[in-house]
Amino acid sequence: MAKRVAVVGAGVSGLASIKCCLDEGLEPTCFERSDYLGGLWRFTEHVEEGRASLYKSVVSNSCKEMSCYSDFPFPEDYPNYVPNSLLLNYLTMYADRFNLRKCIQFKTQVCSVTKRPDFTVSGQWEVVTLCEGKQESAVFDAVMVCTGFLTIPNLPLDFFPGINTFKGQYFHSREYKHPDIFKDKRVLVVGMGNSGTDIAVEASHLAEKVFLSTTGGAWVISRVFDSGYPWDMVFMTRFQNMFRNSLPTPILSWLIEKKMNSWFNHENYGLAPEDRIQLREPVINDELPGRIITGKVFVKPKVKEVKENSVIFNNTPKEEPIDIIVFATGYTFAFPFLDESVVKVEDGQASLFKYIFPAHLPKPTLAVIGLIKPLGSMIPTGEMQARWAVRVLKGMNTLPPSSVMIKEVNERRENKHSGFGFCYCKALQSDYVSYMDELLSYMNAKPNLFSMLLTDPRLALAIFFGPCSPYQFRLTGPGKWEGARNAILTQWDRTFKVTKTRILQESSSAFAKCLKLFSFLVLLMAVFLIFL
Repeated sequence: MAKRVAVVGAGVSGLASIKCCLDEGLEPTCFERSDYLGGLWRFTEHVEEGRASLYKSVVSNSCKEMSCYSDFPFPEDYPNYVPNSLLLNYLTMYADRFNLRKCIQFKTQVCSVTKRPDFTVSGQWEVVTLCEGKQESAVFDAVMVCTGFLTIPNLPLDFFPGINTFKGQYFHSREYKHPDIFKDKRVLVVGMGNSGTDIAVEASHLAEKVFLSTTGGAWVISRVFDSGYPWDMVFMTRFQNMFRNSLPTPILSWLIEKKMNSWFNHENYGLAPEDRIQLREPVINDELPGRIITGKVFVKPKVKEVKENSVIFNNTPKEEPIDIIVFATGYTFAFPFLDESVVKVEDGQASLFKYIFPAHLPKPTLAVIGLIKPLGSMIPTGEMQARWAVRVLKGMNTLPPSSVMIKEVNERRENKHSGFGFCYCKALQSDYVSYMDELLSYMNAKPNLFSMLLTDPRLALAIFFGPCSPYQFRLTGPGKWEGARNAILTQWDRTFKVTKTRILQESSSAFAKCLKLFSFLVLLMAVFLIFL
């Protein structure tokens, strides 16, 4: 059984891993190469090597009720979508509430993690660290790697003929901090992910002209979704997830297209995805269509050629003068302190069982936390991975034989689609609700909606039809939190508290009351048919 655990990184997944170790009576030591916790969410004016970087204006894409740790809600007065400074404050409060700082060694870089000579028997690791020029070595019973996948920029300059002749400025979005550099410039942003669209929108307020180049397009949604609700509280429900997964993929793709185009027709804005069957992560941006329709942002196809002071786009012979090029072209990841025999990265993914455990190791004493891209928040996902991983490291849960795990990993690599539900096209993508339920079932902590419908129908309905918020993961089993039920039943109150700052007198009519009663009866009938 593992007792001493090395945790690499003190970001959102690292903090969760420390807490989970403490909850299970283990002795974690966390090594953080910077001088503070928070990882990605700590803004700095300068890019730091080996650490994720963000720009000053970053706001969370997942709302606070869907992106908190499962037993630690955000403060009620926080906005629904949290600026990076407040999110860092939240992480600091989490660390202080559970006394996690005592386990963190700051300004300490992990140089290597290697198997001990008797690894096949002990499962132990030797961890070499560097702090203020002094190198030290220590032996640990287990290791949890929490370094994320947003530290190594992907800069595919070979795909941009002529870039070496460009006399303007170009850089990866990782280096972007403030929009001032774009003032009165002609700007090209390459890549239409969340960072690319954010930067294009910010630049459009100061720049002379902004182009957004995309190869495949993307669906763009606003944080403000149906009836003004946070998008993920509406989209991420167990009912909707079950409904989506029961539909043939072409039908689901058609429905998603109709829904995405209900805000604005993406084809008319040059944004529609070329491949509408395979799911690409939607872009969360509240302003982009407004900037396009007012002529502040121009959407363009792939760059064909870069010249000294201009670029040429595919299918458009006209040269467009450009001063600055921002490559929002994503990231690659690696584990430089691990030998490839432990974790090998190929084609943007690693051979990890359930995205956590190396499938081939004779002893399951190394876990990678946070190396996944669910259609949901990383904070509860990383925390859930850590909860299960710690129980495996402690010996309370067991993994299948290596042959079974390797088979599962290989099947995932082949990416054979069932023909139903979303078709995930990229490595590390996963169905959020299904994945979380799978890990919960391994820990015997998945809520039983059938029995709950009889004993606590109000809670059962809120869980099934309401947002799949992290509190659901603490209702039962190991790590049960007594405040989970109340947190679920009051989540909408906290959501509206920060938006209803002007109190209005409610108007109620007989028709509205009858409509509510009819809707409730329809809901009850739907529940009856589903659980029949």
